[in-house]
Amino acid sequence: MTATEQAPVSDSAPTELSMAERFQRAAFTALAAVPGGLLRRIAPRVVNADGDVMAPEIALLMSLSANAPDFSDGTPEEARAIMATDCRVFADDAPQVDVDPDIVLPGGLRASLYRPAVQSNGLVLFLHGGGFVLGSRADYDVPARLIAAGAGVSVLSVEYRLAPESPFPVPVEDAVQAWRFAVEQCSRWGVDAGRIVLLGDSAGGNLCAVLANEVAGEDVQPLLQVLMYPVVDVAGEYPSRREFADNFALSWKQIDWFTGHYLADSDDRLDTRISPILAEDLSGAPPTLITVAGFDPLRDEALAYAERLEHAGVPVRVFREGGLVHGYISMTRTSPAARAAVDRVTGAIRTILKGI
Repeated sequence: MTATEQAPVSDSAPTELSMAERFQRAAFTALAAVPGGLLRRIAPRVVNADGDVMAPEIALLMSLSANAPDFSDGTPEEARAIMATDCRVFADDAPQVDVDPDIVLPGGLRASLYRPAVQSNGLVLFLHGGGFVLGSRADYDVPARLIAAGAGVSVLSVEYRLAPESPFPVPVEDAVQAWRFAVEQCSRWGVDAGRIVLLGDSAGGNLCAVLANEVAGEDVQPLLQVLMYPVVDVAGEYPSRREFADNFALSWKQIDWFTGHYLADSDDRLDTRISPILAEDLSGAPPTLITVAGFDPLRDEALAYAERLEHAGVPVRVFREGGLVHGYISMTRTSPAARAAVDRVTGAIRTILKGI
């Protein structure tokens, strides 16, 4: 394993909202409650080149946030604080599930185990987004709860190490280690090791795709990989990257900032552990669910990855959420469209697990 400095370990428990954050949360919650007809009249109508219309609550949110600070103008520490605040403000009410926040993996990695109220014989290994630089178990506490409650499945949310303190390939190594730990511990948790689902959003989706390819051919395989608006090709150029280069939810400038922190060498862009779409053989990947947002610079590379998997003989489903933007898993409180999209994912996982 590459020797690196350990990134600061975050507290797994979400921080209490400040008074200002409570005000923001209340305001944006009220926005989501505005009747659809009225909301469509007051929100800007945003249409992409494919004819998708942005969900009105998202369009209004993007408009109101246009002058907010850009995290990529600051340090990673400052950006992490901004993301933590956004996750607290925009995340949904947390479903009640049992949580063990003190899982320690070999080597010192930490994780939280979420258990739903119903009996489950499946496990989701969850890797959060944040461009390999941002994000934590605390930031993604609500999404992990939504997955556990919605899919009726246990969720292991892993605190993998972040760049620039721990650049590539450390997060990949952490993801592989988390997989091996989950496989070993399944019997203790009452889970069949053959019923592990990989799920990640954005950078976490990248790590899931890479992980699935790394363990292809081993005795224990993921049952399914769920890649939510993943980055899968750091080296390529796609129309959606140009069309949404200035998108507030994720801009070209922010992508470049993330990439600069994650990669010590620009030649690493061609490494299949960075750009899994460049792998020669994807036939060993598990059945795959890919979600894309209509107004996301990463949309087209995710669709291209779905095509490559299909050509390799891998069963693939694609959920096209035309009205949404990058990062919608953390917008479920303020956007009914985002909540419905997350519910579609958890419903698909629940159906697959029940069918086996």
